[in-house]
Amino acid sequence: MQLTEQVQCPFCGQCFELEFDTTVPNQRFTTDCEICCRPFEISVQCESGEVMALDVHPE
Repeated sequence: MQLTEQVQCPFCGQCFELEFDTTVPNQRFTTDCEICCRPFEISVQCESGEVMALDVHPE
């Protein structure tokens, strides 16, 4: 199941949406901000089709 969550860039502060596959319990990946293009790391914990924890870390 795919869910969309708001994330905030740790550099420019802009919020945008990312889609997560909630069938994968623990995820960690790098993405680029849609506004300032700087990369940052996302950590997501999912359970039963829900996002339980979402953390954003500057690289």
